[in-house]
Amino acid sequence: MIVDERIAAYIFSLEQEMPEKLSEIEKQALVDYVPIIKKPTQSLLRFMLRSLRPENILEVGAAVGFSSLLMSEYMGEDCHITTIEKMPERIEKAKENITYVGREDKITLIEGDAADVLEQLAAEGRQFDFMFMDAAKGQYINFLPNIMKMLPAGGILISDNVLQDGDVVQSRYGVTRRNRTIHSRMREYLYELTHMKEFDTIVLPIGDGVTLSTRI
Repeated sequence: MIVDERIAAYIFSLEQEMPEKLSEIEKQALVDYVPIIKKPTQSLLRFMLRSLRPENILEVGAAVGFSSLLMSEYMGEDCHITTIEKMPERIEKAKENITYVGREDKITLIEGDAADVLEQLAAEGRQFDFMFMDAAKGQYINFLPNIMKMLPAGGILISDNVLQDGDVVQSRYGVTRRNRTIHSRMREYLYELTHMKEFDTIVLPIGDGVTLSTRI
């Protein structure tokens, strides 16, 4: 938790209830220790989708489908979501959840490693005006070149978990050895986003940290 827990709890108390089926999926994911987007990020996505009304959404990292289903609640009628997942057990659960909520016509789940799928989509000339990055944090920097090929001017890229629950501000030796590669790559990613001439980026200390990047 980056912000004060009491403040976060109070803000959450002001939020409206999500649809019952989504709430069930969220609760089950938490029971199963599946990492899903936190409440502040849910609220941010809802606000951005209702404000921007994108036509095509790309999500990198479907997990059990919760975030795609959440976005499908607030996007426009003609909008479509393409989401990517490589873990077989999560793919199976995501398909089950998408069917349970009845969003098969709104969400396309592509199975495979995100790096390979992104390269394929970019080669096909696909364009997405709204992207949500929520996959392996150490790979964000490697995904960026193909992301850039598919994000048109005016499009937005939202990247989740970029502050790693505050650990990103630590020195390399202030994090556990097994997390040092992820730590250094995320710092590189944040620097790249905030210094690229193609982007206007802000970093928000909500959830585990979120960036909003608009393609100029």
